[in-house]
Amino acid sequence: MGLTILVVDDEPRIVQLVRDYLEHGGFTVLVASDGAAALRTARTGRPDLVVLDLGLPGLDGLDVARALRREGEVPIIMLTARTEESDKLVGLELGADDYLTKPFSPKELVARVRAVLRRAEGLHSPTDVIRVGSDVELDVPRMEARFGGRRIELTKTEFQLLSTMARQPGRVFTRAQLLDAVRGVAFESYERAIDAHVKNIRKKIEKDPRSPRHLLTVFGVGYRFAEPPA
Repeated sequence: MGLTILVVDDEPRIVQLVRDYLEHGGFTVLVASDGAAALRTARTGRPDLVVLDLGLPGLDGLDVARALRREGEVPIIMLTARTEESDKLVGLELGADDYLTKPFSPKELVARVRAVLRRAEGLHSPTDVIRVGSDVELDVPRMEARFGGRRIELTKTEFQLLSTMARQPGRVFTRAQLLDAVRGVAFESYERAIDAHVKNIRKKIEKDPRSPRHLLTVFGVGYRFAEPPA
């Protein structure tokens, strides 16, 4: 039996289309048409990934994403008809792993699903621990981050971004390079998504997120992880 995907959307035509493509791709598909049903199904069906529409009746997609993040780390791909940048940033800051704007290609959605699942699996397959200086340790197999001995809870996407940069302290990564590192597939992507994730990471790892010591901005280019003191 294939991995299980929960598709949450209140438009039956979209649900059927996405379901057909995912099942053809070898996935088991669960569906829900509103936020409350999505949370019930997520709790009982324990999906490996959730495809989540933001524009749901009643409990909307952002509320569902908040609840899912409080309860676990299941990967989330957002579907949205909203075009405002702020909606996408809010969703990404809540811990969504990727997003697609309607109308979208179902083939692209399946590719995104596979890429996010590969990334989630890849976080558990390496057998290395990344250390930067004396106070930063990233245990890749366990997806655990420690800063100054304090354990930091990160989403899968946040951990992937942080570990990508921490492997090469001092190297400057463009937003496009970081998107490629966390998505694993070549799509025209939303580079401001990286800014949202970096903002979230800084809130967790930095004593003062407005004056970061570890995750530094290189203005006009991207980001880098600070080199340890000599």
